[in-house]
Amino acid sequence: MKRSLMLAGIGLAAALATAGVAQAEQRLAVVNINRLLEESPQAKAVQDALSAEFGPRQKELQAQQAALKAKEERLQKDVATMSAEQKSKAEKDLRDGARDFQQKAQDFQEEVNGRQNEEFSKLQRTLLEEAQTYAQAQKFDLVMPANAVIYFNSALDITSGVLGALQTRAASAPKAPAPGK
Repeated sequence: MKRSLMLAGIGLAAALATAGVAQAEQRLAVVNINRLLEESPQAKAVQDALSAEFGPRQKELQAQQAALKAKEERLQKDVATMSAEQKSKAEKDLRDGARDFQQKAQDFQEEVNGRQNEEFSKLQRTLLEEAQTYAQAQKFDLVMPANAVIYFNSALDITSGVLGALQTRAASAPKAPAPGK
């Protein structure tokens, strides 16, 4: 996918460059989407909302894991003084607890991954729309993702301008409810 995007971008840039003889000068730019994903206030808001949504359950799982570890340590410490029946029951309880923990942890991770994918997909659309709006306002003819270009002069990078527009939008936007609520 990235390779075909890069080849299409290079082909389009080459076509525009050769067509430039018949047209006025083309305005080209690149934008670093990864930087926008890392530095935009919208990305931080998504991260914070996901942390708030999943933080309590993560703490519960950590407490359950700590309790299991304490049980295991207690079993190892007391195994010499336990009867065979007590040892068997304690080992079964430990296995059942570990199995329950593993299932809860796996379910939790799947839910977190699903929500992250959903929210970051929305975020990526927002970032691309803002990059497009910025490019149109600045009258650029072509804007390509920086990771699809082999080389570009840093003067063509409009990432800081798009980031500034995203910061302005975030500052003027009303507080949105937490994702998924």
